[in-house]
Amino acid sequence: MSEIAIRLLRPEDHAALAALMVEMQGHYHVPCPPVQDILAGLAALPAGVDILVAVRGEAVLGFASACNLYPGPGLKTGFFLKEIYVADAARGAGLGRKLMAALAELALERGHRRIDWTADADDTALLRFYDGLGALPYPKKVFYRLTGDALVGLAKT
Repeated sequence: MSEIAIRLLRPEDHAALAALMVEMQGHYHVPCPPVQDILAGLAALPAGVDILVAVRGEAVLGFASACNLYPGPGLKTGFFLKEIYVADAARGAGLGRKLMAALAELALERGHRRIDWTADADDTALLRFYDGLGALPYPKKVFYRLTGDALVGLAKT
């Protein structure tokens, strides 16, 4: 069996990543767009989005998606981790930690000073995973979301 590599997403990974994203949506019990829409989104990633993939051969076993941020403390750059996911069949092999380590390495290579993210407060296994990385919750911030009618309403003002 070949080794697992962590690397930046390539166009030839799109189909396998789209399949993993379908699995992820099912895992979180949320609606999933058609695969062709996922593929179109991957083909048109906005500038500043980086996706790391954990691959074995042509199989994508996990991914981490992050966006570049500016400004952060000291007017330095950083990453915002939007999503990290490891295939159900590949869990427990340390892929999540490897993805986070690769993201930290990429952040440092780019001169970033931090990685921020959110987590579901009731997902105790996920919180233990993040704690095990040495990350600390940041209680001075509150996560907000503007969506749906509120987003449309604000845009019209």
